[in-house]
Amino acid sequence: MRLASLVAAGALAFGALAACGSSDSGGGSEGSSGSSSSGSATGKVGVILPDSKSSVRWETQDRPNLQKAFDAAGLESIIQNAEGSPDTYGQLCDQMISEGVKVLIATDLDPDSGKACIDKAKAAGVAVIDYDRLTLGGGADYYVSFDNVKVGELQGQGLIDCLQGRGVKSGNIAFIDGAATDNNATLFKQGYEQVIKDDGSYDVVADQTGNWDPDTAGKVFDQMYAAHPDLVGLVTANDGMAGGVIARQKVAGVEGKIPVTGQDATAEGLANVLQGYQCGTVFKDTSLEAKAASDLAIAIINGDDTAAIATATVNDSELGKDVPSVLATPVWVTADQVQTVVDAGQANAADICKGIEQLCKKYGVS
Repeated sequence: MRLASLVAAGALAFGALAACGSSDSGGGSEGSSGSSSSGSATGKVGVILPDSKSSVRWETQDRPNLQKAFDAAGLESIIQNAEGSPDTYGQLCDQMISEGVKVLIATDLDPDSGKACIDKAKAAGVAVIDYDRLTLGGGADYYVSFDNVKVGELQGQGLIDCLQGRGVKSGNIAFIDGAATDNNATLFKQGYEQVIKDDGSYDVVADQTGNWDPDTAGKVFDQMYAAHPDLVGLVTANDGMAGGVIARQKVAGVEGKIPVTGQDATAEGLANVLQGYQCGTVFKDTSLEAKAASDLAIAIINGDDTAAIATATVNDSELGKDVPSVLATPVWVTADQVQTVVDAGQANAADICKGIEQLCKKYGVS
């Protein structure tokens, strides 16, 4: 993928949409300020983020991007993190409804707790936007995310191109998938599985969930490598799990010899890309996602038509219903494109380059 197309895809993905967010060091906060040239509204918006372990993106990218967008729009906001607990998720949902939010933007932990929250919100007259992850069977009013099948396709093709570039034309590979309870993980796998199958060069000899947990993914790799020491590569569904795998590869002395994939363009993931341990990462510019969610919230609060914002649909297979959606375009980032993530304000060069300053100099990361 050419650098120009990478920049264009990120810049054009949401064209006319505008921003959202909220944050504090204690995991949640309230805030409001200003007005936005793209629109403003008077009302309170609640956001429930899922955790901070499956990916650091929720706190390092989504929270500040959402806060910035809400502040720009003059929206009062509450952003909290459920930290992986369905009980906490439910408590936060109740709290936000009782505090009078007009719109609830939430990323579920599992379909059951997600649906329970959506049911409560809708019963209270609160509009619900599923953020990043569609709650199957939940019945949210809107969905804001990325094209998640495309994310998987980029991972699959990224691994193929990486291996081909190293002269590895065939061999055994494995998948370490996201959590089975996450609809996005299903869509990611749909993408990379099909690309690998269509290419036909590599045999998938192992396929197991890493449950979005770096330690679990590392243990899964140990099992896979013990059973298949001839592995030539891995599709690993995000940067966090890739990091867990690479840690175990270092113990086995095979880091960089069995390259992995990732997504989220985290500082750790980008550093692993520069070092050659990771073929690449899928960059999902969450400022675009935050912008779309904020625009929808403004339109809902003001009673405006949302059709010009939610121009796509995603099918909820449990309900047999299409959900009005905004879907951004993800892009694949390799070592020579890491700077584009920094330029987009979604990663810090100092965090990426710590201990690998010469590699950053080589690839122009600053």
